[in-house]
Amino acid sequence: MSAQTLLNALFRYKASIDGELLDALSALGEGARGNAFSSALRVLNHAHLVDRIFAANLQREVHDFTASWSSEAPPLAQLASSIRETDRWYIDYTSRIKPEEMEEVIAFTFTDGGRGRMSREEMLAHVATHAGYHRGEVGRLLPEIESTAMRDVFTGYLHRTDPARRQ
Repeated sequence: MSAQTLLNALFRYKASIDGELLDALSALGEGARGNAFSSALRVLNHAHLVDRIFAANLQREVHDFTASWSSEAPPLAQLASSIRETDRWYIDYTSRIKPEEMEEVIAFTFTDGGRGRMSREEMLAHVATHAGYHRGEVGRLLPEIESTAMRDVFTGYLHRTDPARRQ
């Protein structure tokens, strides 16, 4: 399996589990939407901002983000829409990137003004792993969605999307 194939699978997995998590959050009644829910949205918003920052870096575009964190998150519906759109972008990007582009090192500026250099492959790996960490954090903040958060494993995704792997 090539790095491109693996990264595309990881981003398809990310989009799938992000969708499940967002659906679970949407299904929570208003009574469950207290401080922990607000904290969960801020965590998801942070992960999403990082996704968008690195999407800009991958395209060598200057972004206007001055932080990767915000004290207030957008409403769930708006955040969910933006997350799903960004997830689709990463799936498309990883499906069409050429192997020689994966190793290309790109210089960029972090939101704190510090300089950085990473290969496209490293950036993509960072986005995929960073998102998983924060989905787990949301699962700990909101035990009501634990059944969704506990399904957040790559092996489960692979076997759900390709049942022949169980043979």
